This record gives sequence, structure tokens and C-alpha cells, in this order.
Amino acid sequence: MQRLLGASGADWRAPRVGSVRFGDFARTMPMSHSFGYDRGKPIDRYYIENFLQLNAADIHGRVLEIGDNSYTMHFGGAHVVKSDVLHVDPDDPNATIIGDLSQPGVLPSNAFDCIILTQTLHLIFDMSAAVAALAEALKPGGVLLLTVPGITAVDRGEWGSTWFWSLTQAALAKLLAKSFSTANMALETHGNVFAAVCFLQGLAKEEVSDQKLDVRDTAYPIVVTARVVKDGLTADQPANRTANVTA
Repeated sequence: MQRLLGASGADWRAPRVGSVRFGDFARTMPMSHSFGYDRGKPIDRYYIENFLQLNAADIHGRVLEIGDNSYTMHFGGAHVVKSDVLHVDPDDPNATIIGDLSQPGVLPSNAFDCIILTQTLHLIFDMSAAVAALAEALKPGGVLLLTVPGITAVDRGEWGSTWFWSLTQAALAKLLAKSFSTANMALETHGNVFAAVCFLQGLAKEEVSDQKLDVRDTAYPIVVTARVVKDGLTADQPANRTANVTA
């Protein structure tokens, strides 16, 4: 009987074979082909933005973000002294640095207090080279705030041809350990089977409850997050600073 009960003692017995009601999920095409953007906020962004809000005190000084600087300014605000944006497209108007993160010499060395890299690393085939470049670009004591996809659909549009990887927490830990001290790494998974099904169908955050999304089951990771500190001086940030932002 205990095998039918979760850690909290709640009864999680499945419906009998043949009695499952599929309802709106009885379909072979998702409700959204764009991760839920056309319905509201994608479910993975709920986890990503909660992670950034929790670590907003790290977003200060000179900050690098990939693609644009929306999270830099939203979560860092006035604590950001200089905002840099890395983009592979030389025509991108917001980019201050152009290039492929996995190529040597693209990023300056020992330059950034914080690097924000959300849902991008999996688009780089040579992830080890990219992580090494991130480590080199951080100042001693600088912080990498990183998120990668676990259970996910593959983009049907712009990024489909370079959607190379999905990662588990164990895989990301091994990858980061090539360039960072394991003592300075804090990794977590976010998601559960309900959240994963909703995300794969393309439901938006607004359509499901926080209570169900916040349950963590490491067997069903939608997003894996990592806060990584580069060896060296303690990160230059006020010890008592707290985030005053909304996701």
C-alpha cells in the first residue's frame, strides 16, 4: 500500500486501465505550436523568471545577457552599471558584442559581474567550449545565472535547425564542472508530470495554478537552473539587498 502513496501520504493511484478521461488532451497536435506564447506566458518562463527573481541580487555591475537585455534591466535595474548584449546576428540593433559564444575571443576576459544565459546553451553544439568562454568572461567572484531545457518541444521556427540538446541536472552538473568548481555550483530542477504535459501541449502559465507548477519532481524536469560563482573574490554585492521586482 505504501507504494501507492506519495511522500506526503497522498493517494496518487492512477485510474483503472480503460477508464482514463483524456478530455482536451486527446489530440495529436498541441494546443499551441509556439510554447504557449500565443496564449500567454510559457510555463518554462514561469520557472526561469522565478529563478532570476530569487537571484536578482547577483544582477549588478557589468552584466552580459544573450539576445537582449530585458532580464538584465527588469531584475537588475539601477544596480546595473553597464549592460552588454551578445548576439550572433551582426545586424541586431541591441547587440554590443557580436559572435558565437563557443568561438574563442568573442567575449572579453574577466569582464562581467554577472552573465544571464536563459534557454540558449542548448542551441550551441559545442557546449563545453561555450561554458569555458563564460567562465573566462566572468570576473573572479562573478555569477553565471543559467537555465537550460529539459522536457520540451523543439522549436518549429527560427531555432529548430540548431536545437541540439536537452539536459538533465546530472548532465548540466558534469558540463559545468569542466570549467567551474563544483563547490560554487547550485543546480535545481523545476517541473512535474502535470507541468510537463501542460508545457508540451502549449498551455500558458495563466491557465494553470502556481500550486501545481511549484511541485517538484526531479523525474520530470522542464527547466534546469544553475547559479555558478567563478572562483576568486567574493561577488561584489550588498549582503542585505533583496529583490523588489515582479516576474
